[in-house]
Order: sequence, then structure tokens, then C-alpha cells
Amino acid sequence: MVIEILIPVVIIFVLLLFSAFFSSSETALTGASRVRMINREKEGNNRAAMVNRIRDQKDRMIGALLLGNNLVNILASALATSVLIKMVGEAGVVYATLVMTMLVLIFAEVLPKTYALHHAESLSMRIAPIIRVIILIFAPITEMVTWIARMTLRLFGIDISKVSAGSHLELLRGVIEMHQGPEQETQEQRAMLRSILELADVPVEDIMTHRRIVTMADADAKMQDIIDIVLESPHTRIPVWQDDMDNIIGVIHAKLLLRELSACKGDVDKVDMHHIMLEPRFVPETTNLFDQLQEFREKQEHFAIVVDEYGSFMGIVTLEDILEEIVGEIDDEHDRAVPGVLVQKNGRYVIDGTVTIRDLNREFEWGLPDEDYSTLAGLILYEAQMIPQAGQSFTFHGFRFDILNRQRHQITKIAVTLPAEMQTGIDQ
Repeated sequence: MVIEILIPVVIIFVLLLFSAFFSSSETALTGASRVRMINREKEGNNRAAMVNRIRDQKDRMIGALLLGNNLVNILASALATSVLIKMVGEAGVVYATLVMTMLVLIFAEVLPKTYALHHAESLSMRIAPIIRVIILIFAPITEMVTWIARMTLRLFGIDISKVSAGSHLELLRGVIEMHQGPEQETQEQRAMLRSILELADVPVEDIMTHRRIVTMADADAKMQDIIDIVLESPHTRIPVWQDDMDNIIGVIHAKLLLRELSACKGDVDKVDMHHIMLEPRFVPETTNLFDQLQEFREKQEHFAIVVDEYGSFMGIVTLEDILEEIVGEIDDEHDRAVPGVLVQKNGRYVIDGTVTIRDLNREFEWGLPDEDYSTLAGLILYEAQMIPQAGQSFTFHGFRFDILNRQRHQITKIAVTLPAEMQTGIDQ
């Protein structure tokens, strides 16, 4: 009698171990980071490669694991019921249900899955060879079960073959937002990664230096005047126009000018303009940053003239502008730390109207929309539907905008007050 009870108990114990194995395997294989597994495969890890091949056939993997898990759980429950009926009669059904529910829940589900969840990568690589064999053994049954499941879903109008996993870019953006770490460092890293993903969506007109503030030289001016312009400018490349400012005929490079002056022994009158001018590179204002970055790399250039559809001069874009769009402002001895933005002690920000929304969002994570405009002044004009006077105030998107200065029809200075929920931690 003891042996008749002991043998089924041992078998039930073994079946529970199998159940724990199937449960932990399912959690480990589905929970292991796909990125880490791919990286390890590239590093030559054969186990990681095996995990990736198994997960490429997700239907077969899940089907085999569920089949094995249900098979051993049902068999263990049946044996337990049989043993307890022999011991206590019909009430053994109730006892078997209660006992097996607790045993399966604790030792075959919660415990192994908890362990697998915290050791997904290492466990998935250890079990991969065994799981591959199990999938091959159960393949005919799982194929049939999967086919039945798909056909049943189609009866209800659900075709899972047409279900998309979603955009890879959306997944990447989600991972970026989940990135955690030291606040300031993490904020900067998230901003850089977001900017990389958005390069193909941002036209050069959003980051170009507008023609109004571009330092330029008149080709018909005296050579000494042109040299003075180059010397006073913090930039090394100066566009040159002739007759009309929309007619850009070349670009002066300060280094070439220096060489020409040296060759002429410092005699300004002997400097030949054509020797110091580079051929201008024109790009449409609608060119996206990714394409422009590739163009700069292929042509080994750093500077381009931005024009509109009519060929009119709009501004300039440089390689540094695009790099700053990714990594943030790259300051040198001629730059200000935060161009156009002054943070006051009371938590307000005094900002030039020409500062772009993208720069503000990247620097301070304000989340202001920028689909229909690129600058802070553009946002106010778009939302207000008017040209405001100095002294007027507006509230858009939870932010308060006080117009401090206006020149002609251009808003030049704005004081920005953050929403109350964003002012936590700002010194008053």
C-alpha cells in the first residue's frame, strides 16, 4: 500500500519539476532582451544564436512549451486525484484539486517564473539546446494546434497574419523614454537619441541661420572692407553676393584669404577675389537633415546655402548645425553657453524670438509643439493669430509668454513662465 502511494507521489514530484522547467523556459525565452541576444550572437555566442533562431519561430516555441506544460500538469493532477481517492474516497477529488492547485501555483508557476524573469538571458541560453529538441518532437502537434487556433480566430473575423508588431522607430522611441539614470545625464542622453531618430523628419529650414543674421560680403565692395568683415566675423566662411543679396556667387574662406594676403605680401590691392572664393553649394529648404548630413560627408563640405522654391536666399546651414541638432550646442570661444536664452533667478526665461522650439525642447524638455512653426516668435504669432505689441501676455500650452520687445513686425524678446507643475525645483 505504501509503495502504491509512494511511486505516484514521486512521479507527481518529477512532473512538477517538468512543469517548472516549461514555465521558466517560456518566461526566459520571451523575456530575454532581443537586443542583448543579437549582440551576443554577433560576438560569436552560439547559445545566443540558438535562442534567436528559436524565437524566430515564436508560434512553434510557445505551442511546444504550452503543450508540454499542460501535459505534465494534467497528468500530475490526474495521479494526485487517483491517489487521494484511494486514501480518502470521493472527497479525494476536492483534496487533490486544492493540493495540486497550491503546488502548481507555487512550485511550478510563481517560483520558476520569478527566477526566470530575473535571469532571463542566462537561463534562456542554458535551456536553448533542450528546447530546440522539444520543439522538434512536438512540431507536428503544435503545427496542427496552431492551424486550428488560426482558423478559429478567422471565424470571428480575426486574421493574426495581418497583425503588425508596430514600427521599429516607435519601439526605439519607447526604449529611449524608458532609459533611466542620473537626471541631468539621462536627460541629455535621451535628447541626443531622440534627435538621431528625428534627423530624417527635420528640414534644414528648421535649423538654418536665417539670412537676416548671416554675415555677408558684397563682391563689389573694396577689398579692405571685405577683409574687415571677415576679421570681425566669428565664422570662417562668409557668403558673397553681387548686385542682389539673393545672388550668391561664392563663399570666402578666412584661411584662403589669409593665404592670399601672405602671397601678396600684405598688399590688399593685389588680393584676387576669385582666388579666395569657393563655389557655393545650394540646397532646398525642404532637404531633411539626414540627407544633408550624407551630402556633407560625400562632398566633404561643411557649408551650404539654403534657398526656397524660387531660388531666393533663405539662410545657411553648416555641418556644425546638424551635429548640434544631435549632441546639443557645441560652444567655442565665440559662442554663448545658451544662445538667446537667459534664465532668471525667479524661474522665468528671457528668450530671443529667433530661438527655435526644437532647441528649447531639447535643452529644457518643455514639450512645446513645433509642427507649424520653428521659432518661439513663430509659435506666438501662430497661436495669437496677430502681431502682438510689447507688454501683451499670452498663455499657450500651459506656458505664459510676455512680449518684452518688438521691432517693426518682429517679436525680438519674450519672457517665458513655466506651468506650475514644471516649476518644482526652480530657485525662487
